[in-house]
Formats: sequence, C-alpha cells, structure tokens
Amino acid sequence: MVAPLNWGLGHATRCIPIINALLAENFIPVIASDGIALQLLQKEFPDLETVTLPNYQIEYAKKGKNFKLKMLKDSPKMLKAIAREKKIVKKLVKERDFCGIISDNRLGVYSKKVPSVFITHQLNVLSGATTWFSSKIHQNIIKKFDECWVPDVAGKPNLSGKLGHLKKHSLSLKYIGPLSRLKVQELPIVYDLMVILSGPEPQRTMLEEKLFEEVKHFDGKVLFVRGKIEAKQEHFQFLNCEVVNFMQSDELEKAFNESAFVLSRSGYTTVMDLAKLNKKAFFIPTPGQFEQEYLAKRLQKQQLVPTATQDDFSIDQLTRVKDFKGLSQFNYEENYAALFHLFQGK
Repeated sequence: MVAPLNWGLGHATRCIPIINALLAENFIPVIASDGIALQLLQKEFPDLETVTLPNYQIEYAKKGKNFKLKMLKDSPKMLKAIAREKKIVKKLVKERDFCGIISDNRLGVYSKKVPSVFITHQLNVLSGATTWFSSKIHQNIIKKFDECWVPDVAGKPNLSGKLGHLKKHSLSLKYIGPLSRLKVQELPIVYDLMVILSGPEPQRTMLEEKLFEEVKHFDGKVLFVRGKIEAKQEHFQFLNCEVVNFMQSDELEKAFNESAFVLSRSGYTTVMDLAKLNKKAFFIPTPGQFEQEYLAKRLQKQQLVPTATQDDFSIDQLTRVKDFKGLSQFNYEENYAALFHLFQGK
C-alpha cells in the first residue's frame, strides 16, 4: 500500500517514482489517498487499484500570520480523520495479503502486522517558537513505523537542511536520495517562463490571481500550469500565456525542459524536481508555512534561487534569476531492490 498525504500535489507526485520502482520489482501497489492527490495518481496509474482514505481537511489561512492558529483550529478534524484511516488500514491488513505499507506523511497509515515505512523530509517540523514541540510530536509518530525514508542525502551539500537532518536521534532512518518523477531532456527552449502552482486552498487561488495580473507585464512567452486536477485537461490562451489546468508526468517533464526558468512555490517536492532538471527558478513561499519559507531563504542564501514574499512579489523581480546559480542534482544512485528488501518477508 502506497499512501501519500493529500496536501497539495507534492506528496503524491514524489510517490510516482516509488510506485514505478515497486512495479519494476514485481510488487503490486495499491494506492491509498484522497482528493486531488488520489485523482492525480489515478490519472498516472489508471490500471492500479485505489482506496479512498479520509480527508484531513487541511486548509491554509487567508493570511500567513494566522497559519498556525488555523492549523490548531483544524486539528480536531485532522485527528478524527487519522483515527478513521487507522481503522480502514487495520481492516485492509486483516482482509488482504499486504507485504508492506509506505506512508508519505499520512500519520495513521501503519500496521504492527506489516512492515511499515514513513516518508518525510521533515524530521524537524518548523513552527516558529513551538518548533521543538511540533518536531518532538512528529518524531514520536515516526517511531511507530519500522523505517523512515528521507528523500535527501545524509551528508552535505543537501536539499532539506535542518528539516531532514537531526544531530541526535533514535529513529530508524534511511536517506534514499531526492525523489523526482522527472528527467532531463535536451530540448529547445519554447517558453521564456513556466509558472507552476500547487498547494491547498485558498492560497493556491490567491497566488494564481496575483500572477495572472503580474504576467501581463512579462516580456516573453509564458506557460501557466494552474495545478488544478480536474476531470478533463483544459488549455486556453491568455495574452502572452498558454494556460493549462494540469499536466501529467510526461507532458510536465517536456514542459519543464522546454522552459528557460520556473516560477513556483518553494515546496520540497518542487525543489527536488528542479534540482533533478538542473533548473533556474524563482520561489514564492506559501505565506505562514515555515517549511517553505525556510527552504526559500536557505536556497537564496546559498545563491541558488532568489525569493520574494507573496505580498512583495512583482514580475520585474524575475530579472534577479540571472544572478543565481540555479538548482542542480546530486550524483545519487537509487537502489530500490535493497530498499524494498524490508517487504520481502512474505
């Protein structure tokens, strides 16, 4: 069972290389999630069985300063969903012959009867003054799993910084290298700028509306991927923009490779994708989301990718991109056969 969290599209998309590797090693993945994360994986793997899990009902605050308060207010709904998904997983494990569970940040998807893995790049969960507390809670949840796979490298340089690296711990960690479904292609540049959006509402829509106004003033051809997973793919032209609601992996890979540089959120999955593609970018972190703000500031400090807040961003700031190095991949060879050895007991 492969179960990504439905929080934007990042958790689902980084599970795509895991699912492909499972298929290559003759496992039969069952995909378990909800909402747009499940819809995306159903489009990518139409022949695989899927299970719908409870929705955590995660929504961002409209104002970044209220992010923590909104998460606290929504936590009872989230805890109920986790309790319900635990029951569903328990029933599935009892009824089916699962040889393993891989949970990407779904806190209730594990079993004592089946080898269970947790995927996260957040061993430390940044939450301002309460970081020590949120990190401790998360680490205690991770301990319930047999292994924790961190999509990064163990040493330096690395992509996740203090998010994915602990000084002292008693966790069963495996650094599995950055995960990306995308590959570098030698293609001619078609788009001067690629805008790609994702993440929970209402912040996704708020950034979309702002950027539609801003790109009017961009001198060049723009591909605008809205990050809305819908029943049907839709294309339309908006001034200098080719707009599409979503793209599947093959199309997205081609589009990234055909774009001079990328404007996006600084979600960790996006960082991994851009590193794999050796791309230059500009980041606008989700307001109030400490993890994205940390990654954006860290990469700017390293002279890799410039950043601006959502409120302060204007299209003329994209000229800064030329002064930054851009992201590049690590020479890391994945050994999925060894990684999946945990599931060979049955």
